[in-house]
Amino acid sequence: MTIQLTIDLPEDVFSLLRKSPTEFVGELRLAAAVKWYELEMISQSKAAELAGVSRQEFLEALNRFKVSPFQVTPEELAGEAADA
Repeated sequence: MTIQLTIDLPEDVFSLLRKSPTEFVGELRLAAAVKWYELEMISQSKAAELAGVSRQEFLEALNRFKVSPFQVTPEELAGEAADA
């Protein structure tokens, strides 16, 4: 099931970003998914689903947005390795 939302935006937002309305909506969904993933609110698979892309495409988007694909800090990883 999907829900359709309506968002009021300034008319010039599409030309500013050089995107069609359809491309803009896709980019908006992707940006929200990346940010919510970065904040550890959702998993990679849910973020990809929200963005409407494959998991591989989502990983590529993380790179484009300069967000780490790992939700574990280096310190947490080192601690887990030391415990093993």
